[in-house]
Amino acid sequence: MEFSWLETRWARPFYLAFVFCLALGLLQAIKLYLRRQRLLRDLRPFPTPPTHWFFGHQKFIQDDNMEKLEEIIEKYPRAFPLWIGPFQAFFYICDPDYAKTVLNRTDPKSQYVQKFLSPLIGKGLVALDGPKWFQHRRLLTPAFHFNILKAYIEVMTHSVKTMLDKWEKVCSTRDTTVEVYKHINLMSLDIIMKCTFSKETNCQTNSTHDPYEKAIFEVSRIVFQRLYSFLHHSDIIFKLSPQGHRFQKLNQVLYQYTDTIIQDRKKSLQTGVKQDNTQKRKYQDFLDIVLSAKDENGSSFSDTDVHSEVSTFLLAGHDSVAASISWVLYCLAQNPEHQERCREEVRGILGDGSSITWEHLSQMPYTTMCIKECLRLYPPAPNISRLLDKPITFPDGRSLPAGITLFINIWALHHNPYFWEDPEVFNPLRFSRENSEKIHPYAFIPFSAGSRNCIGQHFAIIECKVAVALTLLRFELASDHSRPPQLVRRVVLKSNNGVHIGRGKGNR
Repeated sequence: MEFSWLETRWARPFYLAFVFCLALGLLQAIKLYLRRQRLLRDLRPFPTPPTHWFFGHQKFIQDDNMEKLEEIIEKYPRAFPLWIGPFQAFFYICDPDYAKTVLNRTDPKSQYVQKFLSPLIGKGLVALDGPKWFQHRRLLTPAFHFNILKAYIEVMTHSVKTMLDKWEKVCSTRDTTVEVYKHINLMSLDIIMKCTFSKETNCQTNSTHDPYEKAIFEVSRIVFQRLYSFLHHSDIIFKLSPQGHRFQKLNQVLYQYTDTIIQDRKKSLQTGVKQDNTQKRKYQDFLDIVLSAKDENGSSFSDTDVHSEVSTFLLAGHDSVAASISWVLYCLAQNPEHQERCREEVRGILGDGSSITWEHLSQMPYTTMCIKECLRLYPPAPNISRLLDKPITFPDGRSLPAGITLFINIWALHHNPYFWEDPEVFNPLRFSRENSEKIHPYAFIPFSAGSRNCIGQHFAIIECKVAVALTLLRFELASDHSRPPQLVRRVVLKSNNGVHIGRGKGNR
């Protein structure tokens, strides 16, 4: 049967389009197949845990099964690949010598991770690489000079006491338990806003900041799930998904919060009116330095750079520190003998705790050891990512080519039984002066290591010491066995059901 001229005319473009799409699909399939074969070849020297041919290790990763992770570390103590679907694999490192080899290089951050985080924090210090990273690091380092950090002690003390006063009201009976993380998170937000942005928020008593806190928690969950869902690696698929729509709304909340901070300061500078507690300051805060920073050519940070750096430090400066303090208090509640020893040390230095100074912080060796042991057990940032820009050879002779995405799993480093005796046991004496010399320098890296270590780590430790010392003077912490934490690996290590701590019988 012959087709009419009209039918032939209209059918031909559709036929050609179909053939074109089919050819594109076939080329993409070939490209993915070759990618899988290349990854299988490159990763062959490194045994991997049992994997599903299509889903890879996706179920294990998304289940947040920390016990299973510990089993894998024991079986693969150096490194192992984890497959995210059939065409993507990440290389996980849990050996200090391997970590040292990577962190002493200048490989860029993994674009897989930064691609998902950039809508949240932009291209700030955490995400940058190369000369621009070096420039930002150099310009921002003065914000964390010891002379500036000393001035923060009074602010931190006031914010911590505000939180402890709230706990006094909550704990009206001895049997009361408190979900401490939400309180500590607000307290840490209060501190970061006052110290680095010189902005009074009253966020510990003002519920209007709840949307920001909730947005941070949920966005972190979405970013983690997207990272380990190979279908959502596609921007188009992710944006069309319910999670993608939710992410956009939450990101808008965070963007507006950060933008308000920046615009308020700019207005105050333009009008010459000092805001909040800036009249009392004798130092430049973080926001001052970001807005006034100039490179050797006299160029200032762009508006995008300013927003990225403020977003980065607002998130990292309060969320990770809040998690750290929560885990320290949880560990001390679980280990009353160490808690009491810390309390006696703090009481001997501070008395009733009416004042705490910079000099006091260096006089707490046992409390410092307990904090370090908590950071070993519960590192605030569980992973560091890198993308190999050139081949790498590890100390045992095995190699990887350029283009492989690496994750230095800090949790695995800190729990590796080949480098830590009884790694699940809380033992602060690991960090005594004589024992700490035996620790591999890359076996304990809660704030990363090498040139890209955390710029705010001293700020975090100081805040942690102030919070722990003042808390122990006011409360005896008890464990709540009925609600153990449910660990979730996000951008920051958290508990899905919060961190519940009871009030002991000996509270004053």
